Amino acid sequence: MAHFTSNTYTLKREILTFSNKISRKLSKPDKKFTADMTYGILASGSCLLTDIVDQLHERSKKVNSVERLTRHLNKGVPGKAQKSYLHTIRKWVPDEPVVHIDDSDIVKPDGRKFESLGLVRDGSKSTDTKNVYEKGYHVTEACALTKNGHPVSIFSKVHSSKEKDFTSINDVTFSAMERAASLFGKATFVMDRGYDDNKMFLKLHGLEQDYVIRLTAKRKLLFHGKWVPATQLREQRKGKIKMPLYYKGKKHDAYLSHVKVPVIFCNLFRHHICSNLNQRNHTVLDEFEKTLEDLKTDYGFQEGHLPCPGLRHHGASHDAGYK
Repeated sequence: MAHFTSNTYTLKREILTFSNKISRKLSKPDKKFTADMTYGILASGSCLLTDIVDQLHERSKKVNSVERLTRHLNKGVPGKAQKSYLHTIRKWVPDEPVVHIDDSDIVKPDGRKFESLGLVRDGSKSTDTKNVYEKGYHVTEACALTKNGHPVSIFSKVHSSKEKDFTSINDVTFSAMERAASLFGKATFVMDRGYDDNKMFLKLHGLEQDYVIRLTAKRKLLFHGKWVPATQLREQRKGKIKMPLYYKGKKHDAYLSHVKVPVIFCNLFRHHICSNLNQRNHTVLDEFEKTLEDLKTDYGFQEGHLPCPGLRHHGASHDAGYK
């Protein structure tokens, strides 16, 4: 305890030094706000403004300090501060890093006055057989692993379907992917089974990124010319790579297996057919429809899951890719 005070001031100085790197191009009020929030959250271990203000030890009344912080929060994150933060993070992260993307929820069951309050799945109460929904918000977070294996946030957004400018959760996820791709150039995205979606594969394929996505039991893979459930293919493979894995605080030996299969995605948009198609367009469309029927008959493929050649014609279009 002899050096308790000196350790506290050393820690505070390091926090303020980091804060100054982010806010060096901001105005003085914004610099003070950034320093107050950074130090207050770390010192209090809380995101509540009342707890943060308690750690600032300001001479003004507590309610006035809370109102000051609230006004700054309503402005959002300044673009210059975000750019400085990402520039600082880039120095800590290796080339082609691992990027984790995941969604969570903030539940406000007793909330009445929160703006744009929507319904979210309560992850703490829901089970595999039952979904519990409460009032709250969605949170999309993307973290990159530093050279020391420490996760740092590169994207964080609280959103709700009740917002006026809200489009979809996928668009928020795509924004996180695009930021990581533009920041690192090349990365390996790691996501849970909630992202087992052809739209996610298409997006990452278009960004030319590597990815590891946990598949659901419904996912079927094309193996030796047949569609095989991912779980069945998993059970047939014997793990040849052994590695230690920590799960729920305990160390386990994990055996990894792998198999090379094409990830195939194909979307057909017949509803985009124009009403003024000329004879040539009709001929192209007829040929496309014939090819589609041949694939269904000869190979048992189903529409929406077809391996298609690389063509795109007016009324019908598709995307195909392999990873």
